[in-house]
Amino acid sequence: MTEVDKVESMETNRLVSELNEEALTKLKVIQSLLEPCAREQYGHKLRDAAKELGVSVRTVQRLFKRYQEEGLSALVSQERRDKGKHRVSEDWVKFIVSTYQQGNKGSKRMNPKQVALKVQAKAFEIGDDNPPCYQTVLNVLNPLLKKEKKSIRSPGWQGSTLSVKTRDGFDLEITYSNQVWQCDHTRADVLLVDRHGKLLGRPWLTTVIDSYSRCIVGINLGFDAPSSVVVGLALRHAILPKQYGEEYKLNCEWGTYGLPQYLFTDGGKDFRSNHLAEIASQLGFVLKLRDRPSEGGIVERPFKTLNQSLFSTLPGYTGSNVQERPEDAEKDACLTLQELERLIVRFLVDKYNQSMDARMGDQTRFQRWEAGLKGTPEVMSERELDICLMKQARRQVQRGGYIQFENINYKGEYLEGYAGKTISIRYDPRDITTIWVYQYNKGQEEFLTRAHAQGLETEQLALDEAKASAKRLREQGKNLSNESILQEVIEREATVKKKTRKQRQKEEQSYKETPPLHITEEIQETEETETTSHTSDIEVWDYEQMKEDYGW
Repeated sequence: MTEVDKVESMETNRLVSELNEEALTKLKVIQSLLEPCAREQYGHKLRDAAKELGVSVRTVQRLFKRYQEEGLSALVSQERRDKGKHRVSEDWVKFIVSTYQQGNKGSKRMNPKQVALKVQAKAFEIGDDNPPCYQTVLNVLNPLLKKEKKSIRSPGWQGSTLSVKTRDGFDLEITYSNQVWQCDHTRADVLLVDRHGKLLGRPWLTTVIDSYSRCIVGINLGFDAPSSVVVGLALRHAILPKQYGEEYKLNCEWGTYGLPQYLFTDGGKDFRSNHLAEIASQLGFVLKLRDRPSEGGIVERPFKTLNQSLFSTLPGYTGSNVQERPEDAEKDACLTLQELERLIVRFLVDKYNQSMDARMGDQTRFQRWEAGLKGTPEVMSERELDICLMKQARRQVQRGGYIQFENINYKGEYLEGYAGKTISIRYDPRDITTIWVYQYNKGQEEFLTRAHAQGLETEQLALDEAKASAKRLREQGKNLSNESILQEVIEREATVKKKTRKQRQKEEQSYKETPPLHITEEIQETEETETTSHTSDIEVWDYEQMKEDYGW
């Protein structure tokens, strides 16, 4: 061995002794590949080497080539010059940090995955085809997260993103708000009465829930059995922004609205109907059915919460088991449908949506819905929804542009020219003082105008109230008119407010024995006496003048 070879050997030994454990493992692998062997055996060695290093065969081949060119230095990993820096533009870093800080300002809460969602939305807005991914967002926010000493939790079920399986075999991964809504019905465990104290039974409650946040975004309460029309009314409530008057006594706002991407339901007839398919087609969302009943836990769980936290505290509560029904349930029942609806709205807006779900970390359901939006939801007009989501009836336009529906006369603008023609009307059963008139044109419905109940323009009258009032007036031999129906409702509401069921029934009996003065005078058609008011706070109508004014 020459002097030069001795020096090189000593240098090599020195370098080898300085190699770390990872580099020594690589050296051992390469030395095994340097040993002469058959081609087939060499292939086995390559695969064994790749397995030992935890890399691909191609990576081992590149490492071997580098060793032949660079020697031992090829085995030592070189630290990147940009280590510790983000490989993303400064503008994106500022956007990520500011979005996270604004999303956690005050009572708001936003997690890194929701920030990544905002990044994707911003990239789409500015046309950036290569925005920072979730891992990059996480790397940018790590210093802030460590400083706050808060652990990062995945959305949905703890430890993973929520995914539901549809009946057609589609795995639906839920990653943002208004992506997947779920809808279901239940009978409220509370017996209700009408405004006169007559027992009506238990109403149906339909809820629409956002799967990502578990926030209840819409409801429908009524005595109609589940159907596509009921689903439509609940969806209409969920899609539109919600405004409530002072009588609801709300401390918070029901701020949810917008369109879903998917509606995820069970396989009931109402969810498989052509009507709902038409609604989905016109509004642009996709209907998906559950693969298994267990997939519906998100929408069914709130029903139990409502029973335990609200319904069980109300008079007329029946319990969830008929055999365990309280003895005084029917006797105690005194709430009307309208009163229960206000209680449910107040509970959902001020308590349920403002409470934290166990899987949401430190976000309330509404905060999570708000933070999980990809962008500002689209606000649809009521007219876009009326054609799909409101009850429908066919009527014939009378002379003068009048329409009669449920014993109430309506007058619509520009309908005089449609006298004798059959039109389609749409209405909300919760308030039938206004209806929407359509005509069929080339196989499609075309909106014509609104029609208002004559004399009831400033009032609110539910379909059930109108039917009940008309029935009572017929039983008592009274003439039906807009005013007689409304006056019957007004007087009842004024006299039975905050009374027990027994008091309401007593008032009903008294009403039958001694009808109000203005109705008694209406029966006596032969007497042309002017109706006068017996109570200062009840408005009295001059029916003869009304008939002349409105052409009845």
